[in-house]
Amino acid sequence: MSDASRAPTDPANAERIALWNSVLFDKFARFRALVTASNGAHGRAALDRLPPRRGARVLEVGAGFGDFSLDLARAVGPEGEVVSLDAAERFVEAARLAFASADRTDLAALEARVGDAQTTALGGPYDHVYARFGTMFFAAPVAALANLRASLVPGGTLCMVVWRRREATPSFVIAAEVVRRVLGLAPSPPPAPAPPEPGPFSMADPDLVSDQLLAAGFVDPTFARSDVPLLLGRDLDEAVAFALTLGPGGEVMRLAGPAAEARRPEIVQALAEAFRPFATSRGVASPSSAWIVTARAPTEKRPNP
Repeated sequence: MSDASRAPTDPANAERIALWNSVLFDKFARFRALVTASNGAHGRAALDRLPPRRGARVLEVGAGFGDFSLDLARAVGPEGEVVSLDAAERFVEAARLAFASADRTDLAALEARVGDAQTTALGGPYDHVYARFGTMFFAAPVAALANLRASLVPGGTLCMVVWRRREATPSFVIAAEVVRRVLGLAPSPPPAPAPPEPGPFSMADPDLVSDQLLAAGFVDPTFARSDVPLLLGRDLDEAVAFALTLGPGGEVMRLAGPAAEARRPEIVQALAEAFRPFATSRGVASPSSAWIVTARAPTEKRPNP
């Protein structure tokens, strides 16, 4: 498989991929320890629910910083193989560095590749596909899921971790609403009834995602909750900085532009007070909730829809 410069990309995904490869990478890298700690807990819950078999060949969608790739490599062991795909070249570079520095004892063969999972020829066949928060940004989710399904052996499994509705993770709501309140903006509107745009909560509705999986040729979709603490920061200052950089609070700040920056000190103070109930001796942590979504490729191979 070729890297991004030679791999096809859906034009509708191109702008989003450019963001992940630039400003979003920089933001996530700044808070890498927090992101990997919290996302890692959801990833381990996914492996507990659907452990890969030893010696399996695994495709991971969304290599990120490579930490979940390493968890998968430990799970399948040295007889196995893990191929980690990410559309953003800078994340692939970070994952490759993580692989190079890891203790390779009892690890599967590891490879990180650049490619758009919606359109790239994925190789395989794989026994399992895993994605920890790596499938919510597709412009055409059914086409992307069909591409993943086509890469699996008959009966192979898909396991995705996706955020549940925004309100199920209180810190997401609090951060956005505090910023809106200080700026005098109306509260966030309720989600539109139409299918959601690509984004962190685009796969929050089990009915919608079940339909997408079935349309993509999967069978037996299941949903299980994963409820774990979301580490916001080692202290309130870091938690506030994290919330105003990433997630819904950061998005309100970005959209408000200079008006938000002019009132940043007020926003910081208000958000610190709002987060104070989440402060513990181990840091600032709020509840968080995701779906662990599983599905299976049919026993007989089917062409893409």
